[in-house]
Amino acid sequence: MTGWKRTIALVICIISFLPLNAQFKISGIVKDAHTEELIPFATLQFVGTNTGMVTDAEGHFVFELPAIPSDSLLVRVMGYRRTVLFVDKTLKDQTLNFEISRSDVSLKTYEIKANVNFALVLLRHIIRKKPENNYDRLESYKYEIYNKLELDLKNLNTVKLSRNRFTKPFSFILKNIDSTTENQPFLPVFLTESISDYYYQKSPKRTKEVIKGSRTSGIDNESVTKFLGGMYQNINVYDNYIPVFDKNFVSPIANNGTLFYNYRITDTQYISNHRFIKLNFEPRRKGENVFIGEVWVQDSTYAVQKMSLSVPGDANINFVRKISLVQEYKQFPDSSGWFLAKDKFIVDFWTPSPKPTKTLDFIGRKTTSYNNVIVNDTAATNIFTEKRYPQNIVVTDSANQRPDSFWANNRHDRLSKNEQAIYNMVDTLEKMPLFQKYSNTIRFLATGYKPFGPLEWGPYFYLFSQNKQEGFRLRLDLGTTPKFNKDLYLNGYLAYGFGDDRFKGKLSALWLLQRHPRMYVYGSFVRDIDNGATYYDEVGTDNIFTLAIRKPNVPQKFMLIDEKRAEFFKEYYSGFSHHFSIVHKQFIPYAPLPSGSFFHSNGEGLDPLTNMEVAVKLRYAFREEFLEGNYYRYSLGSKYPIVEFKYAMGVKGILKSNYHYHKTSLTISDYVKLPPFGSLYYNFFGGKIFGSAMPYPLLEIHPGNEIYYYNKYAFNMMNRFEFISDQYAGFNLEHTLGSGLFNYIPLVRKLKLRQFWTAKGIIGKLSESNKNLNLNAGYPFKTLQSHPYVEVGTGVENILKFIRIDFVWRLAPKPLPDEPYEKRFGIFGSFRLQF
Repeated sequence: MTGWKRTIALVICIISFLPLNAQFKISGIVKDAHTEELIPFATLQFVGTNTGMVTDAEGHFVFELPAIPSDSLLVRVMGYRRTVLFVDKTLKDQTLNFEISRSDVSLKTYEIKANVNFALVLLRHIIRKKPENNYDRLESYKYEIYNKLELDLKNLNTVKLSRNRFTKPFSFILKNIDSTTENQPFLPVFLTESISDYYYQKSPKRTKEVIKGSRTSGIDNESVTKFLGGMYQNINVYDNYIPVFDKNFVSPIANNGTLFYNYRITDTQYISNHRFIKLNFEPRRKGENVFIGEVWVQDSTYAVQKMSLSVPGDANINFVRKISLVQEYKQFPDSSGWFLAKDKFIVDFWTPSPKPTKTLDFIGRKTTSYNNVIVNDTAATNIFTEKRYPQNIVVTDSANQRPDSFWANNRHDRLSKNEQAIYNMVDTLEKMPLFQKYSNTIRFLATGYKPFGPLEWGPYFYLFSQNKQEGFRLRLDLGTTPKFNKDLYLNGYLAYGFGDDRFKGKLSALWLLQRHPRMYVYGSFVRDIDNGATYYDEVGTDNIFTLAIRKPNVPQKFMLIDEKRAEFFKEYYSGFSHHFSIVHKQFIPYAPLPSGSFFHSNGEGLDPLTNMEVAVKLRYAFREEFLEGNYYRYSLGSKYPIVEFKYAMGVKGILKSNYHYHKTSLTISDYVKLPPFGSLYYNFFGGKIFGSAMPYPLLEIHPGNEIYYYNKYAFNMMNRFEFISDQYAGFNLEHTLGSGLFNYIPLVRKLKLRQFWTAKGIIGKLSESNKNLNLNAGYPFKTLQSHPYVEVGTGVENILKFIRIDFVWRLAPKPLPDEPYEKRFGIFGSFRLQF
């Protein structure tokens, strides 16, 4: 090559590496409209031209051009709707931020026929490597976790709110509306943050969370603080099923994922000299508990780098428009594996309204980040031997009093301007008397209780009722509040029956000696008729809502109970608890039940229907969780079976007590997840009474149901006082199937109905002495000896989101030919509010 040619070539090469003298600059980001996650490697193109690029690994893009080739810029991402934004050709420098939404376009549209489906080959590699990539394979680990949960309001009519006389005093909060997003302006109303240390040990499997800091706008409740921590929110995409609210969804990389998903490889990119493959997935069938989304996988280890999941709109979940989950992983510096880096969980809730276009929507946004990961080190295991932290989840004493400097130094992410404003807004609202008035009114309607400083009245639904024995009944309930004493709860009621012209009532006291683990003493005195509510979840007759739902031709049965009770309860961190009680009862039955004249006393000065009993109940519920109120708490269940054993002894001769006996009973119950086939509740129980010539109130009166409101814990085709036993064993099963057969009926599928079946049975015996005493007392008691009781049922729930209908058949013992058909089959209704 001649010298001048070499010179020209050198000049051309130099020019080619010089930057263009760009006159126009267009920059921005591409993000998911729901999760707000930045989308890497999204394709951008000026409409009608060949000019384009892809976003970088962080979802950013920058065009530097001598001229803008088109007035529209298009973004394309597999699984999302094509989105176009207007470009102003007159601006030298402009920013365009794309917010793109998921599309319903099927992957089948893009399928390429080939002898080998490389997406399934990739999936098989991912599944094969799951045991190596799942961080739960580690013997132990520890990390710091930061949780942030925000609740926002959408669809606010700001004009009406600012003019309405009820909401006008609060119009100042409308200044916090975020209108930076033109599609969905929202008002942030609630924010909570928590920072905690999380510990895991594989063998034996143990976990512990120590919450170091917690900051919540508007709520100060320790059990709520625990649930806003990290343990209850953690998911693992390597598991075969991923929990979403109370349902299990099939993971896209589940071992049997091909039965539920279609897959397609849609992209390949290099990041830091490593190749990552993008695998898109979508449901094979509508209405199943599955996701739509994509996963980025490193091709050498087949480890998940990022997974984005969205719940399809036709999934059977109530009060939710959209759900998105995002989970990201980072590789350890020594490339020995991957660990969690970030979680996101975003939910669009909606509230029922007669006008669908006028619904008030909520957006819940939960973000979790993980720092300071330590694996296979004593720093992760020593915590389990420390006596300072005996609970599974510990809220430190200073967690709720952390200063602003603590949060500024320890947050993993900065708060946005809107998030910072939430705390100030809630503080201002709580100081407004009018806001307190509205809050108290709503609380009264929801709970039934109305506080008046140190006292509270309620619940209001006990105020009026009516029954055959008392006629019209008036009842007034009063109790104390934490303003009286935070650990002592006094409660009582006074009732008057206008038909029998008698006063009844109750006085009780609960003293919480210790809240964690729980320990208390309790005492009460009651003189009232037995209204039928003798076990959990039973609807008694002392309730205004039961007047119109009694079964026809079933006489009400009452007895006056005069009861004195003393209890002591102590719980241990292991989940074991013991409950001691001393109870003295006098029974005064009303017709048609047999009265005391049918029975005899066993000594001078003793009463035939008076009894004193000493009992101890042992309970083991491993890792049972509770939602705590001011004094009482409500079980949220356990992932493990709950076992209860009770022993009781009758004490004769004290306060006219007439009987000496021994009672034992055992109960085992659990809720078992059976994905993808719903969940199963089972309860197996049994007991025996060692005693002779005992009247029916001291025997096992099997629970019947005399109203058309379905009771999960009773035999719904059995009447109260129909069967008695002194030795018995039974079962209670309920299998919730989810959509079931309704999912395969196109028009019915949209109603999101749910299917279930139930089965209950019991068999019992009655000793000869107890038969002779009770079966000849003028009332048609029956025994279950050689004639077990069995009822089965099925039905439909989630009708209009909260109505359940049960169809129940009594299979045994078969009713007599002259008994009405209502003894063989019944239809029951109930209300259940659930996702």
